[in-house]
Amino acid sequence: MTDNIDDTQNDDGYLAGQLLVAMPQMLDERFAKTVIYMCAHTEDGAMGLVVNKVMENIDFPDLLDQLGLSASPRGEDIRVHFGGPVESGRGFVLHSADYVQDATMVIDDTIAMTATTDILRDIAEGDGPRNSLLALGYAGWGPGQLDTEIQANGWLSVPADSSLVFNSDPQAVWQGALAKLGIDVSMLSGDAGHA
Repeated sequence: MTDNIDDTQNDDGYLAGQLLVAMPQMLDERFAKTVIYMCAHTEDGAMGLVVNKVMENIDFPDLLDQLGLSASPRGEDIRVHFGGPVESGRGFVLHSADYVQDATMVIDDTIAMTATTDILRDIAEGDGPRNSLLALGYAGWGPGQLDTEIQANGWLSVPADSSLVFNSDPQAVWQGALAKLGIDVSMLSGDAGHA
């Protein structure tokens, strides 16, 4: 076992299981002040879910109704997040790794992702994971695209932790992720070349 591991990326140099934090100069409004949990990152591309943008126009009971599912009194009512602009009609549940199905993608020891209606049914019935976040859509990058955006100072990466990913106050996630890096948001400028 080595003590010399860089905490901001995996041993293979990829960012799966990490958080991407948008820098203030992020020009794409869809990603301004976002924090993205990276579900996959390889030489073939990357995929992640925005964890700090709650959708105002749809809630969990509405979504269950649309899917023909019903909630039990002991079920959980979770918020629906904007997961990203790709396949915005598709749902993904990012959750604690205490819940695993055949279709679950276990990302690391603490976080997994499932994209089936079974998990929604289990959450609605109170049998879901300890922590969960429902996202519609995802953020995706082609080969090398994310690396280019990071090199252009569009994103910083920070080790993920459950307190940020499953934070009940999405507004605090961006600042919390930057603070984890030792960055004071008030000292950042959105203008390149200015402090």
